[in-house]
Amino acid sequence: MKRDKKEQIVQDVAEKIDRSQGIYLTEFQGLSVAKMAELRNEFRKAGVEYRVVKNTLIKKALRDLSSADRLASGLKSTTAVAFGYDDPLAPAKIIRKFSKTNEALKFKMAAIDGVVYDADSLPALSEMLSKTENVGRAAGLINGVVSSVPRVVNAVATNLVSVLDQIAKQKQ
Repeated sequence: MKRDKKEQIVQDVAEKIDRSQGIYLTEFQGLSVAKMAELRNEFRKAGVEYRVVKNTLIKKALRDLSSADRLASGLKSTTAVAFGYDDPLAPAKIIRKFSKTNEALKFKMAAIDGVVYDADSLPALSEMLSKTENVGRAAGLINGVVSSVPRVVNAVATNLVSVLDQIAKQKQ
């Protein structure tokens, strides 16, 4: 591969790293072409880009990332990178589900918001709620609190009227 082509790939990967909320490194050696296409389709459905890149080019693209040195340790053997743009946890869910039936796919490590997760972290990452799910839960909690406020205010007002009525009767 010519130098200008390599530089273009490094620039392209660096741009994807900047745009993504989650970066996942996987090993795919032993996956058939059909299985690789199936995996890419799963990623595509979730808005995740999955790309095979040479380790040396990934290292160069990672230079500006604060956790680059820790991620570089995962760049051994064949490497493919999953870029999670909208949901940083979507790749973890797909990798875990797919690797259950395809042992050739191995999770190496991930970086989410500058925090690096090792291979043992995949189950925890895949079980976390997405940002959308967390927002939905928070909205549900707020809605529950807000809907109970009128009942509480009504009960307080009723009790206050009752107390004032009792005071008025005592003074008469």
